[in-house]
Amino acid sequence: MNEHKAAVIAFGGNALMGEDGNSSYAEQMDKTDLMCNKLLSLFDMGYKILITHGNGPQVGNFLMQQESSAENIPPMPLDACNAMTQGQIGYMIEQKLRNIFTKNNINKPIIVFITQVVVAEDDPAFDNPTKFIGPFFNKENSDKLSRDEGWLMREDSGRGYRRIVASPKPVDIIEKEEIADMAQKDFVVIACGGGGIPVVKDKNGSLKGVPAVIDKDFAAEMIGNYIGAELLLLITPVDKVAINFGTPEQQSLSKITLEEAEQYYKEGHFPPGSMGPKMQAAIQFLHSGGKKAIITSLECIESAIKGQAGTQIIRCN
Repeated sequence: MNEHKAAVIAFGGNALMGEDGNSSYAEQMDKTDLMCNKLLSLFDMGYKILITHGNGPQVGNFLMQQESSAENIPPMPLDACNAMTQGQIGYMIEQKLRNIFTKNNINKPIIVFITQVVVAEDDPAFDNPTKFIGPFFNKENSDKLSRDEGWLMREDSGRGYRRIVASPKPVDIIEKEEIADMAQKDFVVIACGGGGIPVVKDKNGSLKGVPAVIDKDFAAEMIGNYIGAELLLLITPVDKVAINFGTPEQQSLSKITLEEAEQYYKEGHFPPGSMGPKMQAAIQFLHSGGKKAIITSLECIESAIKGQAGTQIIRCN
């Protein structure tokens, strides 16, 4: 993708939900519409766009629906739930983008990929779950779910307790060549949704789904580097990344170098289930040839693209 600059935009499933992790379908569609409208600035700047998204709240809620009716209907495994929410959110984004393109007389093709992402069967993440999914609970309800359902629960950044599952690192993207081909042809590509459907590959090359949720930031970084993107835009609930978060010394970061980002990460400023994967993905993206990574909120996308908001992480050489 050398003819035009490319950007990968990765937004969390939380961006489509209310603060408690519960939103109606109509509310999620409204937020999808807001997100898609915010991306118009990138098209105006001449970027080829690949969109990926998280699905933590959605897949967690879907699992709860599955488990609540398990006595009457056999529940689907986590990898299948990933596939279902990947398709759902991809549909939402595509529909809203098409409507926006029609309204603004933009003639761009769009394609959604149901994407499988390979993980290692022996990834240590399977023994140390860190990925938050589903809605927030108070301590009492969290303890009850742990006791009655056997769920692993953990506090999420002081906002409440949520279920956690394994989050192995992506090793390969099965459909990467097809994704790159469509991006090269100037399609707006929606891929690696929810971090991709986690699969393992046996010695014969056969694939099998596994119970996990891949962090979408790592998948976004991987596909971004594969297509030669120069910008990685990571959308979060906060406007900027902060060090010393939740302390009197908390400090928001506006513009930092790759080296500074690495130092802050080593010092432990970014927790593994929250901002940690975003900083790791940004660092790896820049090390692999990307020019800039931006971490910001949905509301600040347009200003961040212009360098006026968010946390801008740049490679100095």
